[in-house]
Amino acid sequence: MRLSGFSGRCALVTGAAGGIGRETVRLLHEAGATVVATDTDAALAALPADIRTCAEIWLPCDLRDPAAIEAMLVAAETQAGPIALAAHTAGVLALGPLLEMTAEEWRRVMAINLDGSFHLLQALGRRLVVQPGAAFVVVSSNAAGIPRVDMGAYCASKAALTMLTRCLGLELARQGLRCNVIAPGSTLTPMQTEMWADDQGQARVIAGDVASFRTGIPLGKLATPADIAQAAVFLLSDQAGHITMADLYIDGGATLRG
Repeated sequence: MRLSGFSGRCALVTGAAGGIGRETVRLLHEAGATVVATDTDAALAALPADIRTCAEIWLPCDLRDPAAIEAMLVAAETQAGPIALAAHTAGVLALGPLLEMTAEEWRRVMAINLDGSFHLLQALGRRLVVQPGAAFVVVSSNAAGIPRVDMGAYCASKAALTMLTRCLGLELARQGLRCNVIAPGSTLTPMQTEMWADDQGQARVIAGDVASFRTGIPLGKLATPADIAQAAVFLLSDQAGHITMADLYIDGGATLRG
């Protein structure tokens, strides 16, 4: 089955320089969308040439700044036309016990993962709701639904992001705007590999760790960015036209839930 609903339509991807973001940009480009990709200045500066060619427009944006979000969206519309589809993949991780976390680090995580997402989805929703067949998908995490040792800020931000997206989906369902969530588990991206102390990191994640109350991965492998991006693109397609407010776990069974 070939997915449809992308040709001649403008699709926005945030966090586009990251592993999942890059793959989402590539797949949307191959599906025929006009892709507007955004990330921070520093992240965009390090992009490889083969990814740059997959988006018609690359725009810097600091999601912590509502004015910057609005300016980015205006620039996107001016250069590419009305946005009809969006994949929000941007996010940051913080590690450490909650009792030792500084207020500054807590605010950094919330400012990007939650506050920035609120401002982005609010500004996007006002635009997408007038576009027939519009949809957006948000990349959250399976950590939104299960406690993790030394990941409290990240878990809290993603749990709030998941419910923010689903509530917005409920509010906008009557106008036909579909809002869905993807909850990846451990995925082969820099965010994951930077947590590994040695070359056995992947094996330990797959096996699980009883001491940190973490199950392993029943499928016996980590996700690839393509595994996550393919699900995102499906949820934006015409073939997912009756799916909204979904919270799709893509973690190889790691959280033992659907």
